[in-house]
Amino acid sequence: MACCHTEVELQKGDTAFNVDASSITFGDGCLSESGDVAASLGIRRIALMTDAVLADSAHVSAVAESLAAAGIDVARYDEVRVEPTDVSFQAATSFAVDAQVDGFISVGGGSVIDTAKAANLYSTYPAEFLAYVNAPIGGGVAVPGPLKPHIACPTTSGTGSECTGIAVFDLLEMKAKTGIASKMIRPTRALIDPSVTATLPANVVAASAFDVLSHALESYTARHFHLRPAPDRPSARPSGQGANPWSDLGCKEALKLLGAYLVRAVDSGEDTEARHQVMWAATLAGIAFGNAGCHVPHGMSYSVAGLVQDFQPDGWPTDEPIVPHGMSVIVNAPSVFAATAETDPGRHREAARWLGADTADVADAESGESLAGQIVSLMRQTNMPNGLSGVGYRPQDIPRLVDGALPQRRLLDNAPITIDRPRLTELFEGALHYW
Repeated sequence: MACCHTEVELQKGDTAFNVDASSITFGDGCLSESGDVAASLGIRRIALMTDAVLADSAHVSAVAESLAAAGIDVARYDEVRVEPTDVSFQAATSFAVDAQVDGFISVGGGSVIDTAKAANLYSTYPAEFLAYVNAPIGGGVAVPGPLKPHIACPTTSGTGSECTGIAVFDLLEMKAKTGIASKMIRPTRALIDPSVTATLPANVVAASAFDVLSHALESYTARHFHLRPAPDRPSARPSGQGANPWSDLGCKEALKLLGAYLVRAVDSGEDTEARHQVMWAATLAGIAFGNAGCHVPHGMSYSVAGLVQDFQPDGWPTDEPIVPHGMSVIVNAPSVFAATAETDPGRHREAARWLGADTADVADAESGESLAGQIVSLMRQTNMPNGLSGVGYRPQDIPRLVDGALPQRRLLDNAPITIDRPRLTELFEGALHYW
């Protein structure tokens, strides 16, 4: 098609792509609109979901006050687990069932929003837990129909969960992350108030911003939608449909914003412009990857996070080891993009330039190293871990990391290169350290 960025020969692949997104309100103070939004959606009794850290925050208070002013009955749940598990998803579902709510509002980061998605799904259409989980780990059963209204209010500038139909969790018996993917679980509305990021610690801003960066890069370099087999029926077209002209728009702008503002946003909570722009980049990248899909860095991250040994970064709860999602993704990214560049050197060179690299004299064969090098430069400027070794992994851990990542076919098959066990092993080896 004429609007596409590259000439792609059709090989019995899809000939169309979908454009989907939540209805979004963006701007300072918009959390105070929660009550009116809930009432307009016909909600009478709502589950307000958050975590223990945010439970007494001004953000949750603003939402609760707005709901009360609108006459909405609130059932409050503040036991969401940071980096949720199958067990914590089921606990939230039990709460929603018992509370007999007719809507949800999530106030928090991706863990909170994903938990509300899962509670909404399983309380609306009860099933064995693994039924809706992505195949081959779960049954991959299609969500039967629409869910209850869900208003997502993100408090971090990273996951983009407010814009996507994806809910990620740790499957404890596997010691790896997996997820549920369906357009049906995408939040109905998103209220994105960038002022909530002013008090976030630098390390949290950095990790979440690198999640944004990888969302945009993975969507921009994903397998083109033309190369995905056409679905049996239009309604079965996945949200991870591959790179397309719509997702490209969000990726491009998000990467430009991150090149200009990521380091500034980490350096100072008082830099309002930078933190607002990174929040806007998160929104754009969330819409983009919600319509294109991520690929290998996220697929690798699931085992990096799930097999954590003793890593405990500043800014997160210290009761147990944790590799925060954004960190678990970005430690893989330079290794991956150095390898994928051969499929489209121009795209990788463009991305490096948008992130701040000087690419004037970068040849096609050097585009992967240029992009990887710029990512590493940003990581070093913001004190991110030095690859897998920086979060506690050693060469002897790679076979287990590969075992945990290899089942993540929804992500791996969206890559522009074929990902099998030998290739995944090479990518993990390349991610052990960068400096």
